[in-house]
Amino acid sequence: MIKMLASVLLTLVSTLSWAQYPAPQEGDWVVHDFRFHTGETLPEVRLHYRTVGSPKGEPVLVLHGTTGSGLSMLTPGFAGELYGPGQPLDASRYYLILPDALGHGKSSKPSDGLRTRFPRYNYDDIVDLQYRLVTEHFKLQRLRLVIGNSTGGMETWIFAQKYPALMDVAVPMASQPMEMASRNWILRRLITDSIRNDPEWMNGNYTKQPRSAQFASVFFSFATSGGNQALYKAAPTREKADQLLDQRLAAPFTADANDTLYQWDSSRDYNASNGLERIQAVLLAINSADDERNPPETGVLDREIKRVKNGRVLLIPGSEQTAGHGTTGQAKFYKKEIAEVLQSAPRVLASTK
Repeated sequence: MIKMLASVLLTLVSTLSWAQYPAPQEGDWVVHDFRFHTGETLPEVRLHYRTVGSPKGEPVLVLHGTTGSGLSMLTPGFAGELYGPGQPLDASRYYLILPDALGHGKSSKPSDGLRTRFPRYNYDDIVDLQYRLVTEHFKLQRLRLVIGNSTGGMETWIFAQKYPALMDVAVPMASQPMEMASRNWILRRLITDSIRNDPEWMNGNYTKQPRSAQFASVFFSFATSGGNQALYKAAPTREKADQLLDQRLAAPFTADANDTLYQWDSSRDYNASNGLERIQAVLLAINSADDERNPPETGVLDREIKRVKNGRVLLIPGSEQTAGHGTTGQAKFYKKEIAEVLQSAPRVLASTK
């Protein structure tokens, strides 16, 4: 139920922003006989998407995070700061494409019927399908920008290396070009292992949703997002901490357990550190200093960005106003830099076929 309520809330708040930019248009495209990295195939894979603006505008690909959908990139904090008149991704100038990633939203996913017989996809499968959506369905050879948040940020790192001629500018956010590891992976296993070890899961053949999915997801969220200062401000006493936790545990939760398991497990072999020198795009990596999943003090991003020919980092200082890993959902912290990089980055014409 929480997913349904969240979707309704997102729709309502997004509608308020649509007064500033054209209402999103929705569509589906089916890929036939898609071969996954495992060698498995499906006769049909459905990709759902939303677009904002006119197809005559400069194309921009916008990628969402884990458990989200294109709708989650239409919030006032993100779209309301970027898509309106005079804003960095003004929809009267740009054609915004917001796909639901494989396994998410209205795109093909385990809960459609296959359950755990659904191929065990990974981020490469997600990116390959999104590339085909852009090039085969929308028939685009070049994008002005690929921008992604969290998982979408990791997908952006992959995109920039695997398809370097596709984009002028790449903006990966809340992510790092490194092997999935450390706290980020350990706490993802909190969710995947909790579901797999839950007797109610029944190897994916449950008749009612296993309670472990919500329980693990709530604690994962507290442990890896929200920001230390903001969380302390919200729960400065044990009583308030208990109230906050109990509220989240009692909230309706309608996410399907198999979908949730696949979504988090799909990051298992992510590693965007191998091909950074292949990136041709102007790249602006945006992270927050209080990001629990991508802590800057490890020095990983500062080290790896040196391998990107036209790369630089914007690190948002942590504060009571930031939200840890969730900070990059608020474009007010970086919209100026987005506008600047789009203004300065050269446009490379797509090669004709």
